[in-house]
Parts: sequence; C-alpha cells; structure tokens
Amino acid sequence: MKKLFILLTAAAALLGQPGLADEEPAAPAVECVAAVEAPAAVSAAVAEEPAAAETTPAEGAATEKKSAFCGTFWALAPALFAIVLALMTKEVYSSLFAGVVLGACFVCDFSALDSMDFVVNQGLITALKDTSGVFIFLVVLGAFVCMINKTGAALAFGEWAQKNIKSRIGSQLATFVLGILIFIDDYFNCLAVGSVMRPVTDVKRVSRAKLAYIIDSTAAPVCMIAPISSWAAAVSQYSEGTGYNGLELFIQAIPYNFYSLLALCFVVMIILSRFDFGPMVRYERNAIKHGDLHTVCAEIESRESEDKAPRRAKLADLIVPVLLLIAIETFALVYVGGILEGKSFADAISATDATVALPWGALIAMAVVIVFYMLRRCISFRAAMRCIPEGFVAMVPAILILTLATSLKNVTSALEAREFIAMLVQNSASGLLNFLPAVIFVVAGVLAFSTGTSWATFGILIPIVVATFDPSSPLMYIGMSACLAGAVAGDHCSPISDTTIMSSAGAQCDHLSHVSTQLPYVITVSAVSFVAFLLAGFVQNWFIVFPLALVSLWVVLCVMKRRYAKLHPEED
Repeated sequence: MKKLFILLTAAAALLGQPGLADEEPAAPAVECVAAVEAPAAVSAAVAEEPAAAETTPAEGAATEKKSAFCGTFWALAPALFAIVLALMTKEVYSSLFAGVVLGACFVCDFSALDSMDFVVNQGLITALKDTSGVFIFLVVLGAFVCMINKTGAALAFGEWAQKNIKSRIGSQLATFVLGILIFIDDYFNCLAVGSVMRPVTDVKRVSRAKLAYIIDSTAAPVCMIAPISSWAAAVSQYSEGTGYNGLELFIQAIPYNFYSLLALCFVVMIILSRFDFGPMVRYERNAIKHGDLHTVCAEIESRESEDKAPRRAKLADLIVPVLLLIAIETFALVYVGGILEGKSFADAISATDATVALPWGALIAMAVVIVFYMLRRCISFRAAMRCIPEGFVAMVPAILILTLATSLKNVTSALEAREFIAMLVQNSASGLLNFLPAVIFVVAGVLAFSTGTSWATFGILIPIVVATFDPSSPLMYIGMSACLAGAVAGDHCSPISDTTIMSSAGAQCDHLSHVSTQLPYVITVSAVSFVAFLLAGFVQNWFIVFPLALVSLWVVLCVMKRRYAKLHPEED
C-alpha cells in the first residue's frame, strides 16, 4: 500500500517545461500563499496612511499565509482534474483552464478575487513569459511551412514521393527514418518531420493519428538516447556527486534506457507487421477504405484547403530549405551554448538553451529561405510576408494549449508538490535497492503523465537517484535510465505534454485523437520496460536484459495480432 500511495502521489508535481531546465525562469517560483499582493495603486494609497492606523484589508491581503493544501496529496487534484475532464469532454482548452482555476483556488484558500488574480498573473502571464521563445519558434516554423506550401515545393515533394515511395509501409518507414535523423531537439523534430512527411503519408492514406504516433515515438526517445541533443544537455547538469561528467553519465545510461529503445523498435514492428490495435484501428481503417485521414474533427480538413501553388517549384525547393533550417538550427544550439567561446561541440550542446537557440536559428533560416525562394522566382516578397500571419494562425491551437499547460504547471508548483514527492520517494528508498529501478520507472511515468513534462520529472528524481545509489555501482546509471525512461513514457501518454502537443501540431491531427490512439501503444511498451527494469535491478547487464525485452515485445505483439485475428476473422 505504501508503494501504491507513492505512485499516486507522484502525479502531483507540475514543473518546468523543456528548454527551461538550464536556467532560472524569468519569473521566480511562486510561493504557496493564501492571498496575493494588492494592486500597486492601492498599496501606494495605504502607504500614505498614518503609521498608527489599523491594518487595512489591502495590507492584510498582502500578508503571506501558507495554504493548507500546500505540500499535501491535494497537489495532485488540479492536474488529474484537468486530465480526466479533457478525456471525458474531448475538449482540452476548457479542461486545462479549469485545472488552473482549481489549483489557484487551492493556493488562495478559495478567495475569489485572489484566485482570479493568481490565475492571470502567476498562471497565464508567467506562462507566456517562460515559453515565449518556444512560441516564437512555433510561429516562425508555421510561416516556414506555409511558405513551402505556397511555393509548390511540398506538392513537388509529394509527386516525387508518389513515384518513388511505393507503399504505405514505405511512407511510414521514411517518416521514422527522418525522425531518427533529426535528433538535436524534440520540438524541432516534431514540427519538421510532420511538415515534410505529411504530404507523403496523405497520398498513401496513412491516418493523421498514425502519423502523429510515429512522430511522437521518434522525437523524445531519439533525443533521449542521442548524446548530442538538448535532452542530453538537460540531464548532464545533474552529474554532480556521481564521479562522472555530465555527458559520460548520460552515455553510460543509454543502453539501459529500455523504454526509449523499445519505443523506437515498436514503431518499426507496428509498421512492418501492418497491425494496429486499440482506437488506432478505426482511424487507419477509415484512412485506407474511405480516404478519411482524420475520422473526427472534419473542420481540420476545411482549414487545409491547398492554395493554388505555382508549378515551377522543384524537389530541391523543399530539400534545400529543410537542410538549411537543420544546419542553422544546429549552429544556433552550439552558438548559444558557447562554442565561439572555446567550448567543444559536446560541451556547447550541454550548455545550450533550446528556448533561445531555436527561435534564434529559425529567424535566420526564415530570412535565408525567403531570399532563396525569391532568387528562384518561386514566391514574391509580398507573398512571403503574408505567410507570417498565416503561419501564426496555423500554430494558435498549439500555442494556446502550451500556455494553459504551462499555467497549470505554475499553479501546481505553487502547491509545493515537488518537495512533497521528493520526500516520499527518498524516505521509501531503503530496503528496495534492487527493486528501485522498476519503482523509479513507474514513479517517473506517473509524475510525467501528471505534469506533462519529462524535463521536470527527471529534474526532481535524478538528484534523488544520485543520492540513493553508490556512484561505483551499476545501479547508479540503471536508476538514472529508469528515471529518464519513465519520464518519456509518462510524457508520451499525457494530454498536457508539450511534446505530445507538438506532435499533434506537426501531423495536423486532433490532439485528443492522438492521445487516445497512442495510449495503448505506450502502455504496451511501458509494461515490457517495467519488467526489463525489474530484471536489470538484479542482472545489471544490458547485453542480457535488452535482447530479452526486445524479444518479449515482439512476442506480445504477435500474441495480440493472433488474438485480434480470431476476434475479427473478417478483417485482414
């Protein structure tokens, strides 16, 4: 019962978004108080009163008083309420906002005015400040994609792919390979792969839900096992006291990151076996038989009406801009990390801040690509400028969801959930040493599911892992891997995860459709990964454990396929 309580309470912490782990947020973390400060004008008026006057209501409102909900199990409520409401109503915006309001009420002891002030100032406004770099990147990338479409380059690529990629399997494998190649950052991966491969998979009648799954399952997992990535940079900062440098510790943990490795392998298994299960079956069947790529939310189709693109664009007009974007973004990441100050490439990647580097590189790439297209006479300057507001409009849903999800994180952080979870996990470590990797994997998964962020999850748990295990023991990096793998697993199935949101945006798929269709796949891989971590706690040799886990995953898929064939003999 104690472990069950730990797992349930682990979902309480909503913490920092990706890209924010390397520096302090623009606004300091909010302390859990029963009321917020009075407006400046009122405070100024009060200050003019005689010193002997009684305390005014405005001054009383400014007095900090810790809420009874802080640091307790109730920190779980806002996040779980938002998630359950979203899954029940299929409406993510109002559900997230309701979670923010509930959390603010807890922080402010249900004072109506103070709660509303907290929602606006510490929730929404702070969320916009903390993620403004990501928003700029989204808008620029949306304009970039819009410009590619207007030139006809995407259409030219679709025609080439129709001639050279002969099957649905080929289009899905091509998406998977491109996702593997773009390993620098998960945000960039989701949006770039989606914009490039969407015309190809559309032609081959691959549902948008399946495309979003492939994108999502190659974004965070490949970044988590790539030593040169923004994720490696975030993990590396927690190496103090381990006897390893940051990059060395990350590399040591890669072979034991069972979820990330198995998730990548499972994508290939699903594609080659031509077998889907869960809600994905309906989406794929509609795409294959009826050409309905969405199944739900037909309004998305209406927004995707193609402009009359000029026919002069060639395949190079897509390939060259994408390669330029990748090259400039890579330089931006190492530049922000300090490569021009004498740091090595690996050290620069470890020290970078993706929320600064990505918009930095995107703006430069956008300017270069505009000049390239104008020289190629593919688009006029005025038409290129019109792509900017159109790209912004295309990214509004992703920006709105990210704003609300970050607000929910801020509100729940104010409930001091991080300290509560850290205390529970650390106090429960004794006597479970060999079982701890599996326990850490589950706790990290539940925590990431509730917070919607992998980075915050391993930001909480890695220091605990480092303090728990002997640095000379293999359990150190096995426990580290369990933390990282659980964070990715929980992030994958969370409807408030930024990577999940980005994957939906990249595939132009209804967000809740993506969440519901991906969930059974995540649970399947997570179950096998849990057994693998349980075994690794005792065997402590990845060369034995990983092949066994891979074979087990294939056996599970074959059993499900055979069972499905018996239940539905009329289907292939």
